[in-house]
Amino acid sequence: MSISRSTPSRAGTGSRSRAAAREPRPAYECDACGHQPPKWVGRCPECGEWGSVVECTVTGPTVSGRVVSSRVPAEPPGPSATISAAPARARPTGVGELDRVLGGGLVPGAVVLLAGEPGVGKSTLLLDVAQQWAAGAGSPSLVVSGEESVSQVRLRAERMGTLHDQLFLAAESDLAAVLGHLDAVKPGLLVLDSVQTISTTGTEGVPGGVTQVRAVTAALVAVAKGRGVATVLVGHVTKDGQVAGPRVLEHLVDVVLHFEGDKHSSLRMVRGVKNRFGAADEVGCFEMHEGGISSLADPSGLFLTRYSEPVPGTCVTVAMEGRRALLTEVQALIGATVAGSPRRTVSGLDSARLAMVLAVLQRRTERLTLHDREVFAATVGGIRVVEPAADLAVALAVASGGLNLAIAPHLVAIGEVGLTGEVRRVGAVPRRLAEPTSTGAGPEQMRVIEVTDVRSALQAAARASAE
Repeated sequence: MSISRSTPSRAGTGSRSRAAAREPRPAYECDACGHQPPKWVGRCPECGEWGSVVECTVTGPTVSGRVVSSRVPAEPPGPSATISAAPARARPTGVGELDRVLGGGLVPGAVVLLAGEPGVGKSTLLLDVAQQWAAGAGSPSLVVSGEESVSQVRLRAERMGTLHDQLFLAAESDLAAVLGHLDAVKPGLLVLDSVQTISTTGTEGVPGGVTQVRAVTAALVAVAKGRGVATVLVGHVTKDGQVAGPRVLEHLVDVVLHFEGDKHSSLRMVRGVKNRFGAADEVGCFEMHEGGISSLADPSGLFLTRYSEPVPGTCVTVAMEGRRALLTEVQALIGATVAGSPRRTVSGLDSARLAMVLAVLQRRTERLTLHDREVFAATVGGIRVVEPAADLAVALAVASGGLNLAIAPHLVAIGEVGLTGEVRRVGAVPRRLAEPTSTGAGPEQMRVIEVTDVRSALQAAARASAE
């Protein structure tokens, strides 16, 4: 004997669930204090009154069992055409390369997070920015240091020549004291160095911890928006170069900048990662020196070497740093023949792409023998070039060094090299061509030579060198 069981249809189940969703849900509320427990209890857990919890009907959205009711907003919404954009206009900081990355300058009420390795020059740069702001913006600037004393900051300002009557310095590690300084100075720019050193007594956790950093940043963002104070927060980085602290830290602020640079090089770069007021892929170039830091409007000279005579093993390319085109020289040295596995050493280049270019040259050219020879490749000036557009320049530099043939100094190579030896087009070609060459020639004096593979590129380079 079989027993059949009827199963309700999906349509019937869905209609009943939708009907149940439309019906008011029962809830419970205390008549004495208004507390809403999630279920019925004999005694109110809030006020302790017995028999005061009664059933009621929920007619609005709830959060944690409590009904969220609407209220009149402080400022009603208005048509977009009638809203003024003047409060969101950027004000120049006086540091040209930083203004380039920020999209014109600092917006009142904006919060900027600047992160970088220890000792790279973050405090030096921001001290210069604070002095330029105090001198030209018409409002005071306040630098609060949680890592140095006021005397140490003053000594740096004296060495850099950035002392000013409207530049105020303070050393604090408590959020309440920082807010007190804001009330006293009323600055237009606040620099906090660093956010990981500030703590607040109203939040648990140690200074620099996730909870403290989140609470301090949220409070500073609220103050900056409410008072219209442009705020720059210095942030620490982890060992892999990421911003230290919770990921929500980058979501709270308006702009995230990375300060990069090799300690053995004078070049420093500020790279935009997030920007609510402009492009997020801009790069600013700076030079560190004994007197502080200065902007480099045309940094290409740092990445080129001036030769009295052409030298084998060099080639110039145009690298893209964000939206910025930079003339960069690639150098290659071919060592002696060795037994076993020869060394492949790079500086400022991608070792994997160098190995691929060497394999292509070995296979697609007849005169080059590289499999048993040491190869050293590097960029000039400490810049790091990892984009595929530099493949052709690396190939020509290696071939020039291996064949002991100098490439013409006015030749610039741009292109990606494939495994079959073909040369592919790369992005931002008009922007790369607009960058003047090492001889100062502009686009109108250039002659563009298109090549299809590595072999034809070597032939074109040899013809250009013979001219």
